[in-house]
Parts: sequence; structure tokens; C-alpha cells
Amino acid sequence: MTAERPHIAFLGIGLMGAPMTRNLLDSGFPMTLWNRTASKCAPFSGEATIADTPEQAVAGADVVITMLENSEVVDQVLVAQGALGALKPGALLIDMSSVQPSVARQHAALAAERSAGYVDAPVSGGTVGAQEARLSIMAGGSEEDVARAQLVFAALGRCTRIGPVGSGQLAKLANQAIVGITIGAVSEALLLAAKGGADPAAVREALMGGFAGSRILELHGQRMLERNFSPGAPARIQLKDMRMILDEARDEGLTLPLSQQVHNEYLSLVANGHSDVDHSGLLLELEHLNGALLGSLGRGPKE
Repeated sequence: MTAERPHIAFLGIGLMGAPMTRNLLDSGFPMTLWNRTASKCAPFSGEATIADTPEQAVAGADVVITMLENSEVVDQVLVAQGALGALKPGALLIDMSSVQPSVARQHAALAAERSAGYVDAPVSGGTVGAQEARLSIMAGGSEEDVARAQLVFAALGRCTRIGPVGSGQLAKLANQAIVGITIGAVSEALLLAAKGGADPAAVREALMGGFAGSRILELHGQRMLERNFSPGAPARIQLKDMRMILDEARDEGLTLPLSQQVHNEYLSLVANGHSDVDHSGLLLELEHLNGALLGSLGRGPKE
């Protein structure tokens, strides 16, 4: 890896990948980009090289970053489409997607066969965090490999090394369990308050100052009140994460009742045609279940 600004191949220019690419370019990193839908790379064509294939993008890169939708897509791009095979010795592969910990370990082993390093580094913070370069980055890998990645991570947010390969993905699963369950709790709390005659906006404001205050209540509670469900993180992705949480729990012999219930609610939300709403749109499933709209309730206290 070169001393100052390593050449980065970035695979996956989507809702998260695009603002992350913007911040890396603004930080002076030379970059090669690839995306399945090539038009998403077009805004960066004057500043970065656009590759036709993942294999072409990776060839010669010092650092390869993947930010893709799920384990299956990551595996397809890295293995079936030849990106892993194109890694040069000494390169560092950083998977910032959310994948199963077992998949991260498999890809780390394949990278090692190419004499390349590997870090699984999923993120939290959504599209806003990506735009503002304040993502929480959960890194799994050797101390040496995570240290090598710090220059890149500094342009994207704040990194915490969790442990060996796969640990970053475990931390992300923990994050998504809290996020999913808390979105469900905020939905229920606001609908309960509104149905009883309280102003849900005032309830949210009051709760923000107490123990119930959270980033979810602050941001997603406001989304619910505004009925702004344009995706920062689509519901289908939250469903995928909840499924991975339950799969990992099963592998570890654990039963997670709250995660199971929230998984089922997201499953119904997606089945009812809301796969691409923001994950805060879980409110829509709760409203469907109760036959009541948050926006039509809570106009003031009961007389």
C-alpha cells in the first residue's frame, strides 16, 4: 500500500456508497468505481475511473471497499465475478456491507490465499451519517489490518476495532437488533399516545429529555410524525438484517423473542408492498394491524 493516499476500488455506488465515495474523493483518494447499474457511477466520472467489471476495478488497487446489499451479492461480486481473484498481494479488502459473520470469515480466508488483508467493517449511521462523514464503523480483523485501514476510515467516520474477523458483523447485528426493536417500540408508543388523545409530537418532545430518549426517537420518531418514509435504510434491508440476527442466534443456540417478533413485523411490512420504504415505515404495519393512522390521531388531549 502506498504511503499517503492508497488507490481505492469502491464496489457498490448506492444509497450509502455514493456519499461515502464523495467523502473519499474529497479527502484526496484516487479511486476506481464499479456498480452493477453503471449510471450510478456517472456523477463521479470526472474525478474517478469507472470500471466495466468488478475484476477490472480491483486490479492494481491498494484498498478494495465493498458496500453491497447482502451476503449473496457480496459473494457473487467477490467470487463469481472475480474480484477476489484480482486482488494484488499486499492489498486490503474492506467489506463495509452487512453480511453473515461466517461469510466474512470465508472471504478473509480467500483474501489470505492472495496474500491480501481483510477487514469486515459494517457501519451504522445511515445515509445522513454517510453524507456527513460520521459513520460508526465496526471493524473485525487483525490489529495490523485495522490499523492499515484507519486512513480510509478517517474520511468516513469513527472506527472501533471489535475483535477478529467476523466481529464487526456481530457488532452490526447487535446494532440492528437495537435499531429494529427500538423502531418498533417508538411506533407503538407514539400510536398509543395518539390513540389516547395526546399530541404525539409533544409526547416525542417530552420523551427526548428522559430515559426513553434515543437517536431512533429523535430521527425516526420525527419521520413517523412527518410520514416521511423515503428510504435512508430500506425496510427490505432491515428485514434481511433481522433474518441474519435470528440465523446467528440459532447457530449459537439462542432464542431472541423480541428480535423474532420484530422480524415478523418487517416480514409483513414487506409482504404488504412496502419493501422500499424507510425502516421507520414499520409504523405502517402497526397502523395496518390496528386500522388507525398516527397522522389522524392525537390532535390534542381528550376533553
